[in-house]
Amino acid sequence: MTVTLKDFYADWCGPCKTQDPILEELEEEWGDRVEFEKIDVDENQDVANEYQVRSIPTIVVENDEGIVERFVGVTQADKLEDAFEQAGA
Repeated sequence: MTVTLKDFYADWCGPCKTQDPILEELEEEWGDRVEFEKIDVDENQDVANEYQVRSIPTIVVENDEGIVERFVGVTQADKLEDAFEQAGA
């Protein structure tokens, strides 16, 4: 089972900068079980549209079966870890 975290962000987004250190810490802990992808919505509008991203930061946790959970706004590590476990990481 592949578990992926997609982080939709933009360089000009203040809350995205708040989210970054949380994700970096999670990547150190979970990097061997979860793939982390950063997706700049300005450069990847097609992907953002595909995931119906309307505001950022948006974080999507998915596995081979599809989206397990999505978070809009700054999300704390414990909520993301719960989603990783739910996704089978």
